[in-house]
Amino acid sequence: MITILYSILDFINNVHTYILSWNDAYEANFTDKELHFIIIGCLGMLMIFVVQPIFTLLAKTGHVLAISWIYVFTLILLLTFAIEIEQKITGSGVMDFDDMLFGVWGFMLMFLVYAVIRGIIIGIYHLIKGD
Repeated sequence: MITILYSILDFINNVHTYILSWNDAYEANFTDKELHFIIIGCLGMLMIFVVQPIFTLLAKTGHVLAISWIYVFTLILLLTFAIEIEQKITGSGVMDFDDMLFGVWGFMLMFLVYAVIRGIIIGIYHLIKGD
């Protein structure tokens, strides 16, 4: 777990250094806060331009559950990371990547069970209704 987190941190640090070198090379003199404002703002907008058409298509085709799943899955990843980081900082547990995997797999399995039950109920409804 720690190796993976350090790899992510190294990548982020390399990108940060690269962006700072642009700032220095072009004598833009942006502060760190201004750079965060610009870079995170642009990254967020790029993500909107990718996610919005996908979610619009899913909503138009009646796949709102897929949108809900993507949102909750993202929150689950964030929550499991936060729990592991909290355990490392407070010493209340061991920071372990497998804990995160098991938590995410727990959600995936429980969602699969829900989706199967939901599909059966919807299928029975359509058989009774005659659609």
